[in-house]
Amino acid sequence: MADLGNTQFFRVETEPEVQVQEVLHAVYEALTEKGYNPVNQIVGYIMSGDPTYITSHKNARTMIMKVERDELVEEMLTQYIRSCGWNGERD
Repeated sequence: MADLGNTQFFRVETEPEVQVQEVLHAVYEALTEKGYNPVNQIVGYIMSGDPTYITSHKNARTMIMKVERDELVEEMLTQYIRSCGWNGERD
């Protein structure tokens, strides 16, 4: 029987923070491996919120559901802007 006179400690392991870029890369790879058009499938997921747009292959569906959809859009837009060489200043 537990000693009720002492405070018991309870520890909860927290999951490491999910890196959006890594999730997108892994999901893209999984969709490609399964023969899907990854851009169309990811857009379908972002627009609808329906996780069935993402394959469960390589745990892709579980991974993408750990990231908010607006974070996915933000990451993709950030990468696009960087690839264009824009620096936020107007000509």
